[in-house]
This record gives sequence, structure tokens and C-alpha cells, in this order.
Amino acid sequence: MFIWIFVSLAAASFQTVRFMLQKVLSSVSLSPAGATFSRFVYSAPFILALLFLYLQQSGQAVPSLTGQFWVYATIGGLAQILATVCVVALFKQRNFAVGITFKKTEVIQTALLGLVVLGDQMSLGAWGAILVGLTAVLILSKSPDGQGKWWQNLTNRASQLGLGSGILFAFSAVGYRGASLQLGDLDAALRAGITLAIVVCLQTTMMLCWLLLRDPNEIKRVWQARRVAIWVGLTSMGGSFCWFWAFSLQNAAYVKAVGQAELLLSLLASVLFFKEKITQREIVGMGLLVISILGLVLAL
Repeated sequence: MFIWIFVSLAAASFQTVRFMLQKVLSSVSLSPAGATFSRFVYSAPFILALLFLYLQQSGQAVPSLTGQFWVYATIGGLAQILATVCVVALFKQRNFAVGITFKKTEVIQTALLGLVVLGDQMSLGAWGAILVGLTAVLILSKSPDGQGKWWQNLTNRASQLGLGSGILFAFSAVGYRGASLQLGDLDAALRAGITLAIVVCLQTTMMLCWLLLRDPNEIKRVWQARRVAIWVGLTSMGGSFCWFWAFSLQNAAYVKAVGQAELLLSLLASVLFFKEKITQREIVGMGLLVISILGLVLAL
């Protein structure tokens, strides 16, 4: 079944809108940590309510959760928090489209991590497509003025935040797939819903504790920004559910590869909404990443 492809595309669409809203929040009123917290705290009530309704209508119940489930879910949730903070901070360094492009290096790390942790296999054609993606990353790693050697540009703050977010998102993707697989024979949508509800509650609790210790006033600012932040929560819920559903159905690296369609959506958002200029070199780099995506899909 190829439903996971359409679910992955839906996830990419939701995620693009959510990052656009977080970019607005981080540039106007909230810190990267506050913008990240907003996506969890405003999505948790909706996720829990929808899961409750689904369980009531279907007559099913949440199964007993193993220790392995909690380990995978906790690692995935913490990695996603750190990755999201990196991406929001990255938006202050480079434009929206390039920031998302750096984040999408996650597909490379997800393939490697999925192989090591879960034993998810990929074909030679898929690995070849990943090498094309690596080339794109090197092109995009150059600073906006085009100065410096490629290895020097990999050490600048924008590159470090982008590549770091990619690694962390890879850990979250593999963690979520691992947690979902612990739920046995439940239907894929229910496995996704249960995993998502638990992970978001963990993430909300972790972020709340962090902000209470480091910056209590940021919690107040998150509430004050609720008119925009609630939409962050809703789009986060839609995107996260679709990612979790797709992870329940397919190898996490393939899901993330199809999700690279987010690059094209972020390019449109960068030009149409944020009025940012994209250089020719950045277009070439993003074009290579698109070729890498198509190569991975064709290698299925």
C-alpha cells in the first residue's frame, strides 16, 4: 500500500505552515524555546481529545506499554524538542527556505540510524540518492556572501544548527517508529495516535519544567501569543499525527525522503510570504536535494 506516501506529503504540508508560524513567533515575541513550547502545549489538548473520541467510538483501549516503548518515546520526544529549538534559532541566521533545507539533511541520518537501531534496510539506489543529497548540503553550507572553503562553511553557526537539527530529527523519527512498533497489531492510525499523545505530553512536561527553571516569564509570553500560537498547536497536531502514521507503515528514512517535498513548499513560503530572496546557488542546492528525494522514491 502506498497510502504512506500521501500521508507523508500531508505531514510535510502541515509542518511547513507550522514552521512559518513559529518563525513569526520567534521574530516578534518568543524565544526559540518559547516558540518550541507553544507547539506542544497548544497541541496536547486537541490530541488527547481526539484520541479519547477515537477510543470511545472504536471500543478499543490503550494497551499496556512496555519499557522499550517508553525508552523509544522519551528519546524521540527529547530529540524533537532540541531539533525544533535548533531550527527556530536557525531562522535568525539564514532565510526560511535555506533553514528548512539544512533541516532536511535528517533523511541521510535517519537512513543510517534506522539501519543501526531498527535494522531497516535500503537499496543501493537509495544510498546513491543520499549521496546526491550530501552534495546539495555542501553547496548550501556556503555562507551568504559565498566566501570561504566548503569545510570552513560547515563550521559556521547556520550550518551547525541546520546539521544538528537534522541529526536530532533523525533520532526522533527512529525513536517514534521504534515506539510505534512496540504497540503490536493495533491499526496504524491508532498506534500513531497513542504514540503521539504520550510523546506530546512528555514534551509539554519537559519544556514546562525547563522554562520554569530558566525563564518563567517566557511561559506568560507563550500565553500572550496564543492567537497565533494556537494555530502552531493545530498544525503541529496535524503534521505530527501524519508523521507518526507514516512511521507506523513504512521505513522512517523513506517517509522522511518523501517529506522532503517540504523544501518546495518552504521555497514558496520564503518568496511569497516572507519576501526573502533566494540566490542561484541556493536554488541549485535545493534542486539537487529534490533530485535526491525523487531518486529515493524511485528506489522503493
